[in-house]
Amino acid sequence: MSPNEIAKKSPLFYAQAACDSLMSLYLPEELPPEGRWHYHQGIFLEGMLQVWKHTGDEKYLEYPKRYVDKLVDEDGNFFFARDELDAIMPGLLLLTLDESFEDRRYRSAAEKLRHLFNTLNKTSEGAFWHKDKYPYQMWLDGLYMGGVFALRYANAYGDASLVPMVIAWEKLMRKHMSDEATGLLYHAWDESRKFPWSNPETGNSPEFWGRSLGWYGLALSQFLDILAEDHPARRELLAALGRFAEGLIRFQDAETGLWHQVVDKGGQPDNWLETSCTSLFVYAIVGAAKHGAVGADALDAARKGYRGLIERLRTDTEGRLIVPNICIGTSVGDYQNYVTRPVSENDLHGVGAFILACVAVAEAEIAL
Repeated sequence: MSPNEIAKKSPLFYAQAACDSLMSLYLPEELPPEGRWHYHQGIFLEGMLQVWKHTGDEKYLEYPKRYVDKLVDEDGNFFFARDELDAIMPGLLLLTLDESFEDRRYRSAAEKLRHLFNTLNKTSEGAFWHKDKYPYQMWLDGLYMGGVFALRYANAYGDASLVPMVIAWEKLMRKHMSDEATGLLYHAWDESRKFPWSNPETGNSPEFWGRSLGWYGLALSQFLDILAEDHPARRELLAALGRFAEGLIRFQDAETGLWHQVVDKGGQPDNWLETSCTSLFVYAIVGAAKHGAVGADALDAARKGYRGLIERLRTDTEGRLIVPNICIGTSVGDYQNYVTRPVSENDLHGVGAFILACVAVAEAEIAL
């Protein structure tokens, strides 16, 4: 697709097209993994709710509502994994539905997710394990999976204790997982130093994996959207987001505008350009510019990343949009683990991230 063709269609056009394509293929309860309360559906449907807020089209509200209503009973009971942060992320849907409908079930279900923070295992310093099956491990992914819900819940229901919890958690990530040379953060940190990938000295995993960094950037940007302007943590979070965005920009592929699966090793022949991390990086860079964490010139990188995404879109024989080159769900590992992961198209990780990127570009009114 040429630059002129890209400019003719708005970012919200592409966000709606991505929503419509999957809506035409799946009933809400059929979204993969079918019939489960899961962050895969959560990120896609959270993107869809942002489209609803910008367009006013009720179908983008009713579709996520049906997903939730098929899983949550009239008393707010539902089945979800009680040993992992990932289960909390779809709670963002509950918060929006509670704002929009007079139905007690949504707040009741949200309260159950909120109380996971009281029972999840933690490191000795108080950072949450990502999942019980990954003991003593802090993953970048978790900050978005749990942190954004916690701050939005705190604002919605006056649960102020959640705010310092999230701020301290993010600070521990920077303390243990930051790399000063690149400005990036490692995918995971193992306090026990027992996992095969764990550096015996630092506890860190060996690589900078794209989508994990994307979740972290998405979280930081949204924290700044949620926190009050006079909150004492804002200055430190702004500085962290600024360093992070500048680090990302240094590793953007000059030719395509995309980012690689292993972000800092674009020169390796078996590394590949990945769209879900690119989408989340576009979002984070736009957020950094919006909040003044970086200069307005950083939007050039966001623009280039967005164009790179649009240029890779395809349509199927029915005219449905296809977002390609998406890494499937991935655990922590070494370089070979990441670059040999299967590549998919229209995986909900990638479509949800792409929709959020389109919404962020639309809000920023970036000239395309």
